[in-house]
Order: sequence, then C-alpha cells, then structure tokens
Amino acid sequence: MPQVCICPKEAAELTGTTYDTAKVLLQRIRRELNKPARAYISVAEFCRFTHLPEAEVSRALNAR
Repeated sequence: MPQVCICPKEAAELTGTTYDTAKVLLQRIRRELNKPARAYISVAEFCRFTHLPEAEVSRALNAR
C-alpha cells in the first residue's frame, strides 16, 4: 500500500535537512493549511508546499 502521509524523518531525508528543521517545515505547512498541531500532512500537501514533484516523492517514500 502506498504511503500517503509524511513524518519529520521522511521530510528530512527528502529535503536533505535535519530532523528539527523538517519538524519546523511540517509545522509551517500545518499553519498554512489551518490544521491542528498533530494533524497528518499528506504527500500531496507536502509537495504543493515544497514544489517537489509528487511522483518522485511518492516513489522515494515507497521504495524504502
């Protein structure tokens, strides 16, 4: 089953940043989308915010 949500560890790997920086990035995405603090961020939402191609991100996440 393909992965649809992104966590800080994966965001850090995809963006080449630290875990803490990725946590801040996901917090910014939640704020922009008016989501609660613990809400999940989908791959599509992450890609819209970071301007990364969704197909490549999905492929990288599901190849692990």
